[in-house]
Amino acid sequence: MQNKNKQGVLLVNLGTPDEATAPAVKKFLSQFLHDQRVVDMTRWLWCPILHGVILPIRSPKVAKLYQTVWMEDGSPLMVYSKRQAKKLQQATDMPVELGMTYGAPSLQSGIEALISQGVEEVIVLPLYPQYSGTTTAAVSDGLAKAFKKIPVIPAYRFVRDYHEHPLYIKALAESVRRSWDKNGRGDYLLCSYHGIPKRYADNGDIYPQHCERTTELLGKELGLSSEQIGMTYQSRFGREEWLQPYTDKTLEQLPSRGVKKLDIIAPAFSSDCLETLEEISEQCCEIFEEHGGESFTYIPCLNDDDQHIEMMVNLIKD
Repeated sequence: MQNKNKQGVLLVNLGTPDEATAPAVKKFLSQFLHDQRVVDMTRWLWCPILHGVILPIRSPKVAKLYQTVWMEDGSPLMVYSKRQAKKLQQATDMPVELGMTYGAPSLQSGIEALISQGVEEVIVLPLYPQYSGTTTAAVSDGLAKAFKKIPVIPAYRFVRDYHEHPLYIKALAESVRRSWDKNGRGDYLLCSYHGIPKRYADNGDIYPQHCERTTELLGKELGLSSEQIGMTYQSRFGREEWLQPYTDKTLEQLPSRGVKKLDIIAPAFSSDCLETLEEISEQCCEIFEEHGGESFTYIPCLNDDDQHIEMMVNLIKD
């Protein structure tokens, strides 16, 4: 693909702490949890709770969890994001830069790096297959802030979602088949998506519909019946109701329903991270086995898989 139009790609993900330490995690969580797209509570009420209670208590705990999944070259999300960017640049022959909604490298630094390479039109690709105001819209907000600090803003196109893109579904299905070939096929395939407060969906967020559609298409691609595949939501936080069914509660019930051998995949995550490598692969495995499950297989995210990159190339061409 020749770069005739001076195009470049800004590959966007949520972000990650710079180090697996309490201060680095505190800095990252502070920025993340300050975003009103993520937590929409009134600031005067939320900020004292965040800084007085949540950050001092959670930061050391989360840092310890990060230490269990940290890779030689850094946070898993950052390692895989860099590999994705490198492969995508090779496949498109276009400049590709990373920009994280929170933490480094920032959206602004990513855009500035593209501009410095002569890019006049930026294709913004948030790696969130399913749209949510808490993720995709937060990227748009971040771009608007970044553009305020740039004298001449580039033209840009924004990939809003790709939850039903045929190549995305095919890549997911192929990752499941590879797991079946390697580990054997489970009794049930559970798709676990990152949750959001139910109130957000009640107020119009289309995220649950996108998750349901992805699950439906993946089931069709794999030839699974509704009794062989299902979906849940993980990573809830705080006391209010989140989207249901909850992943952990479902894992407690599945063995009593005859599911002894489980395959679990996280289609909302484009890169393995704390929520997949620690929460699903370790915590969820323990819950399932404690309640009578016999075999638990976590199917990794698409990461820098060639089919995943092919899908990104297709999105950029479109």
